[in-house]
Amino acid sequence: MSSSDSPCVLLDLPAPGVARLTLNRPTVTNALSLELQALLADHFSQLAADPQIRCIILTGGDKVFAAGGDISSMAGVGAIDIYQRHTERTWAPIQHCPKPVIAAVCGYAYGGGCELAMHADIIIAGRSARFSQPEIRIGIMPGIGGTQRLVRAVGKAKAMQMALTGKPISGEQAYIAGLVSELVDDDQVQDVALEQARLIAEMPPLAAEQIKEVILAGMDASLEAALALERKANALLFASRDQKEGMQAFIEKRRPQFNGN
Repeated sequence: MSSSDSPCVLLDLPAPGVARLTLNRPTVTNALSLELQALLADHFSQLAADPQIRCIILTGGDKVFAAGGDISSMAGVGAIDIYQRHTERTWAPIQHCPKPVIAAVCGYAYGGGCELAMHADIIIAGRSARFSQPEIRIGIMPGIGGTQRLVRAVGKAKAMQMALTGKPISGEQAYIAGLVSELVDDDQVQDVALEQARLIAEMPPLAAEQIKEVILAGMDASLEAALALERKANALLFASRDQKEGMQAFIEKRRPQFNGN
């Protein structure tokens, strides 16, 4: 896909096995228009089905991640219209993407931008990053997981404070709270995200997918149920050729070659 085909979302392949999606509405700080959301969903659906892609980077570039939803498209809309948009269906390919997703965040990740970042498995943030759920300030509340993913990431006290005051937290505060995986200088965000994506892309993809699936499913399960999921997923991987290759390479002291089967 070229940038002319999808002007709001750019796709490139910066390394073997790695796809990078860049939000591309710089004049409106990457506001999440309905068109942009639909394009993201399309891209994630296609990348999830592409066996050559093993890790996805999601970014807004070096200045801003995404400063929220497109308010102009919501201001005069009624409750039934909002309900019938079924944004949960649009965001489902992102939520259910089986492949590891890394968000590379500089600048604002506000409202829907914060919610989008929280869909990622790993968040690499620059020191300029700011995370916020400011919906209360315009009379509404987070509607794409901002209350539920946030409380799971940072706990009740910080999630309540962010959602009820609308005040942003810095990249450093987000890192301390557990929202962010790694905090780096702004000019290192893209490089660090790509370095980690390369590393993940070199790993056995079946194992990566099972790790992601079990961590996410186990978060809302009892410990015993989650441990049962883990045991079965681990046993399943012993049926893969990549497990045989990985262990044999370890024994032979050579670099493994994982093929995803």
